[in-house]
Amino acid sequence: MVYRYKKPLLPIEDVNRIKRISTEVLAIYKEKFGTDFAQNKKVLDQVAIVRSKGLKNEIAGYITTYIKREIEEQNEKEAQRIEATESVEPEGLQEEILN
Repeated sequence: MVYRYKKPLLPIEDVNRIKRISTEVLAIYKEKFGTDFAQNKKVLDQVAIVRSKGLKNEIAGYITTYIKREIEEQNEKEAQRIEATESVEPEGLQEEILN
């Protein structure tokens, strides 16, 4: 019989630990991090002491996705704001033309 190792699912405590550590690091050094995973790992080495390679990778990955999501949300808000201002202008022009 062949036994294959399957990585177990992360318990809730591990996910919360990664999120907690990431938010603590981001609160202090947010301007140093970006959207590149490899660069975030290097910055994490400079900023914090993480002995476990796997934990460091998970923290850097969480930080990367967090920043990407934050940038995406900013872009969506900007697009909605532009769309709202553009949709208001044509209506005002139509009223002037009708009068």
